[in-house]
Amino acid sequence: MNESDTSRHFLRQWIEKDVAEGKTGGKVVTRFPPEPNGYIHIGHAKAVCVDFGMAKLFDGECHLRLDDTNPAKESDEYAENIKRDIRWLGFQWAGEGDGVEPGFYNASNMFDKMYEIAEKLIEKGYAYCCNLTQEEWKEYRGVPEKPGRPSPNRETSPERNLEIFREMKAGKYADGEWCLRAKIDMASPNIHFRDPVIYRIRHASHYHLGDKWCIYPMYDFAHPIEDALEGVTHSMCTLEFEVHRPLYDWVVDRLDEFGMLVERGGVKIRPQQREFARLNITYTVMSKRLLLKLVEEGRVSGWDDPRMPTVCGMRRRGYTPGAIREFCDRVGISKVESESDPALLEWCVREELNKTALRRMAVLDPVKVVIDNFEGTREVELPNNPIDESQGTRKIVFGKEIWIERSDFQEEPDKKFFRMAPGKEVRLRGACIFKCNSVVKDDTGKVQEIHGTWDENSWGGNAADGRKIKGTIHWVDCATGKKARICLYDRLFTEKDPLKDGPERYLEYLNKDSLKEVEGFVEPLLDEAAQGQSFQFERIGYFVADGRVSASGQAVFNRTVTLKDSYKPA
Repeated sequence: MNESDTSRHFLRQWIEKDVAEGKTGGKVVTRFPPEPNGYIHIGHAKAVCVDFGMAKLFDGECHLRLDDTNPAKESDEYAENIKRDIRWLGFQWAGEGDGVEPGFYNASNMFDKMYEIAEKLIEKGYAYCCNLTQEEWKEYRGVPEKPGRPSPNRETSPERNLEIFREMKAGKYADGEWCLRAKIDMASPNIHFRDPVIYRIRHASHYHLGDKWCIYPMYDFAHPIEDALEGVTHSMCTLEFEVHRPLYDWVVDRLDEFGMLVERGGVKIRPQQREFARLNITYTVMSKRLLLKLVEEGRVSGWDDPRMPTVCGMRRRGYTPGAIREFCDRVGISKVESESDPALLEWCVREELNKTALRRMAVLDPVKVVIDNFEGTREVELPNNPIDESQGTRKIVFGKEIWIERSDFQEEPDKKFFRMAPGKEVRLRGACIFKCNSVVKDDTGKVQEIHGTWDENSWGGNAADGRKIKGTIHWVDCATGKKARICLYDRLFTEKDPLKDGPERYLEYLNKDSLKEVEGFVEPLLDEAAQGQSFQFERIGYFVADGRVSASGQAVFNRTVTLKDSYKPA
């Protein structure tokens, strides 16, 4: 993480205090626990930066743990892409790269231990089996302002509870017929502390364990167990888990009572949970369920569609890991929920690509220019990046016929138009000064060709007599330029808050113009661009080679961000 931007936030102060008091046993250990039921998005990227960043800052380690406790929606596809995205963001979990991955965990690998702990809770009178329906339980649980009513099963003997729980495990009961509840406090003002469910029946095959289990632990029960058994010192979650913290501490207390906490450096490691504000961005949705619906209904091309807020979608759009990390740092870490403007993320991307992206010329809406007094071809040498001389130069062919942007020509220009127009001179980038003399139009009056002459004493772009030329435009040689498919991406939603009318109506605000595809012409070198390679198309914007050749065999480029924006970060 950028230490200067995060030096005094409350999470760092918390960890510093624990280190100073010797609570970590000599090592800070954090974790990132995504559920493998979808692809991670920019909100998860912030959590990755926090969890891995804090571990790195204190010379500790971060565990990657896949929370695969819900078998109905999980898969290896999601799991492997989560790993890939974390690596791409520039982080690695403890031991990653050594071939053994000691810092990589699946919650499902601890199911036997979790079941053992559940039985111990039953034996000690800390848990009971309950057969209330979900609707009945809501009634019994009550409201925060008044104590709830105890379940009729609450005082069942440990022996009978253990019998029922083992029958649940054996598959005797249907989904929802029984569950296991922690026996805590039905009068607690925190409704999540009123005998919460810690195991439920779910007859579904697990993507790793098959049909071994038909009961699965709830996340709120599994999470503290995993932290404790892994020796995690600091568990950082988003704010919605704040009301769940008492249950987290309750489970850790029971493990301590059972003598199951890890010791490190002679210190008993007691994991602790703290919460920070999640990352919210306008003009998008951050729910994996709603993103999955976009994929399943074909509203986007997949999880990696460049319009999606997923990490893989941003990678395909040309966003860089460094820019995403910088964005997360600038958003900061606090306890107050807020919304971030996507323009800040785009600014971070633009700042990095300006320094690193190779410059190339491309024409997206072409009109042909014929230089009547030009013969043969010449070579133009241009810098690959004018602010980084180490990236060298490239040579491109300039001939009698070239393509320019249609918007760079006006037949009847206004006073502030300094580009190509009849009777006016304009500089062709790196080549020469050109004067438009006439145009050729089709039957509808649309300009098809622009004719003119070049100043033969202006090669390189400057007039021999020193006269000033205000306008400079880019071009692509007709003979050597290559056709390319250009994808112009914009925001996926038209509304700042697509969920303003509820999640059932967010599809009404999809931006029908979020993708426009055009066929343009590009420098020859761009035809061989490597997948993921970023470029600045001069005077147009930043683009990335998609690596997906179009049906006609053309290279495909995705627009990452426009060249300029009015956004100015504080």
